[in-house]
Amino acid sequence: MTMTAARPQPSHQEVEQAQRSIAALGQAFSAKVVGQDNLRETLLIGLLAGGHLLLESVPGLAKTTAARVVADAINGRFQRIQCTPDLLPSDIIGTQVYDSSTNSFATQLGPVHANLVLLDEINRSSAKTQSAMLEAMEERQTTIAGKVYPIPEPFLVIATQNPVDQEGTYPLSEAQTDRFMFKDILRYPSASEEVEVMMRRDAGVYDKDRRSGPVVGLEDVRRLQLVAANIHMDPALMHYASQLVNVTRNPGQFLPAQLARIVEYGASPRATIAFCQGARALALLRGRNHVRPEDIQQLAHRVLGHRLILGFEAAAQKITPQVVVDAVLQRVQVP
Repeated sequence: MTMTAARPQPSHQEVEQAQRSIAALGQAFSAKVVGQDNLRETLLIGLLAGGHLLLESVPGLAKTTAARVVADAINGRFQRIQCTPDLLPSDIIGTQVYDSSTNSFATQLGPVHANLVLLDEINRSSAKTQSAMLEAMEERQTTIAGKVYPIPEPFLVIATQNPVDQEGTYPLSEAQTDRFMFKDILRYPSASEEVEVMMRRDAGVYDKDRRSGPVVGLEDVRRLQLVAANIHMDPALMHYASQLVNVTRNPGQFLPAQLARIVEYGASPRATIAFCQGARALALLRGRNHVRPEDIQQLAHRVLGHRLILGFEAAAQKITPQVVVDAVLQRVQVP
């Protein structure tokens, strides 16, 4: 068995410096977005881990505002794409436009060439358009007329889905859903949080001329990603993450019969990768240079929920993926 050299563990000074940048990003988020603490954490983890996010919620829960605030805070380019059935792949990745003055074609890059891209209601675009976007997410580049155009780094895609109205939608395939590192389900704000939103609106916080400035630069984000990637993760914790994923693939051996029979397919190796990358980023958010078991546990729903394929009995019995994930966590011994 070939052993690879361990990465240099970040020093306490590097972690403290990273904490200051992360705190500044968190404050910039909270200045515009009320509540949504889980969303803030998911966005920061995705940014640090270099993984894309899938958000599910009803309209009006500040997804666009949150994405724009993060882009402004890192001094990055932000693009919002409203997905519709007639959206074409070229509308996303770009195309060639004929220039009559030069009698030649000029390349016009699409909105995916940005640091932070919001795909609003991704399931309203056709499967072909979804594939074009997800290819850009995976390869970090687009190809137009045979020429490759790299996408700027850092690169974060936030795709949203509306669970209420499913008419005229094209649900993401399992293979495409798997490419999102995390999926988060947003909840309604509390009554007091909703009042706070109204007060901020009256105070002009959301006016277009009140855009918040950057608190870190793109180079700082790349440095944070490097520090997060070097956070120490004991092999026993990697094995723990792998065991959690393995339970979803062999539910009959580990889960109660009622749950085991509704799990048709478990999570892929991308889930284990997401656990490891995400746990390192979460440890850095917590101000540590090493991963703990609770970091993995706190990510379980965001990593596994959208990767589980449940049978029709699950819907009939109103059993959600969250119930299965809770059972998975109970069946694996914590190291």
